[in-house]
Amino acid sequence: MRAAARIVSAAEAVAEIPSGATVAIGGFVGAGHPEMLSSALERRFMESGSPRDLTLLYCAGQGDRAERGLNHLAYAGLVKRVIGGHWNLAPKLGRLALANKIEAYNFPQGVLCVLLREIAAKRPGVFTRIGMNTFIDPVNGGGRLNARTTEPLVERVQLDGEDWLRYRTFPVTVGLIRATTADAHGNLTLEREALIGEVLPIAQAAHNHGGIVIAQVERVVERITDPKAVRVPGVLVDYLVVSGGAQHDQTFAEPFNEAYVTSLGNDAAFQPMPFSERKIIGRRALREIRAGNIVNLGIGVPEAVAAVAAEMGRLAEFTLTLESGPIGGLPAGGLSFGCSAHPEAVVDQPSQFDFYDGGGLDIAVLGALEVDAEGSVNVTALGGGRFAGVGGFVNITQSAKRVIFACTFRADGLEVDASEGALRIKREGAKAKFVRRVAQVCFHGPSAVARGQQVLYVTERAVFELKADGLHLLELAPGVDLNADVLQRMEFKPYLEQCARMPVECFTR
Repeated sequence: MRAAARIVSAAEAVAEIPSGATVAIGGFVGAGHPEMLSSALERRFMESGSPRDLTLLYCAGQGDRAERGLNHLAYAGLVKRVIGGHWNLAPKLGRLALANKIEAYNFPQGVLCVLLREIAAKRPGVFTRIGMNTFIDPVNGGGRLNARTTEPLVERVQLDGEDWLRYRTFPVTVGLIRATTADAHGNLTLEREALIGEVLPIAQAAHNHGGIVIAQVERVVERITDPKAVRVPGVLVDYLVVSGGAQHDQTFAEPFNEAYVTSLGNDAAFQPMPFSERKIIGRRALREIRAGNIVNLGIGVPEAVAAVAAEMGRLAEFTLTLESGPIGGLPAGGLSFGCSAHPEAVVDQPSQFDFYDGGGLDIAVLGALEVDAEGSVNVTALGGGRFAGVGGFVNITQSAKRVIFACTFRADGLEVDASEGALRIKREGAKAKFVRRVAQVCFHGPSAVARGQQVLYVTERAVFELKADGLHLLELAPGVDLNADVLQRMEFKPYLEQCARMPVECFTR
């Protein structure tokens, strides 16, 4: 008979991680992140100086912009190389990268979670067009974030006479994952976790390369009665660390929210959204969503679309999805982003990106830091020595049939008001968002035109459409002066053939 699972303390578990290992760690913001393990690894390094020179691989951003999540691992010496999808939630790691103290790569989140499956299967890489003509494309830097980072991990190849990107595989030797329950043989279930994530491919990848898998769980039971509930089989798990609920909050914002693991339809309680520029943008973007659409909403301003739809009783008309895996329900925000209240289903993250990459999304609404004359968008280079990372943005914007970039027209201090269905700009934003050239190309406008995507840019005062020759002004808010409030506040001039008025109902308080 197979031996019982090895139950050890967090300190004992991380002591098994050797120097030079490639560590894959699961989680999305705080959901599914093994906080007890990452904090124990930090303590071991601080006390003993080991392990050293780790390569850290993660798909989604994991952190709280302060101390938790991957911020525990932000030490030069502990980490040698980081390959990640989103960096802004772990600013300590980001500072190491921008200071040229570690090797650092930013790849699309959807590519990385699928790459884990290819690593597990020992295949040669992920072949995709995701990232083509962005800063991730090797002709534009290959996703490398500093001068210290020299090894090319993505390359252009030709298949059947067409250009593709190949993201290379490499061995993973340690997997750090989280689950709710383990049985006596180490089989894992996720009944109280808000997400499935990529726990299985992480475990398979580490196991198949002769490495170790450490699982943080809330509890251990003698037997799991439903084998279909097992997300990671015990044959893949080397060590169990039982948290008892400590450092095991469902998200970094909430200890536990029953709504994230139950399906009750779209009648969840909500608070009406106060009037603001975000509400104006949410109302206008919502008008582009059609009954029956499958939708993805980004974090930030796009969250207003869900809030407005809930107010109007329209949530049941279409299906909201998140790249983390939830399908249906009402997406959560803040440090619970990635979860959904009362979803219809939750699939694993690699499968969700398979669906997205294949064109399954009818429409996506995402934010934008900068937009330029050719319609390209920057969401990563924040300025002031900060870097956000692309997360799932590249997969989603390259694959959705229609894309809406929802953002304020200017940044830094903008205040607006409305009366009698007209917009009034109380205080202008100090920083232009519609610029001559974006600081970093995360979405390539000309490529979108070539793909035949419909792309809109929705702001509180104007709506633009991307065409073959660049941005065209489509709509102007009532009460706004075209020259003073729009054209003179941009760093390029859009095309102006026909300009309609934005719907008055977007500006009612």
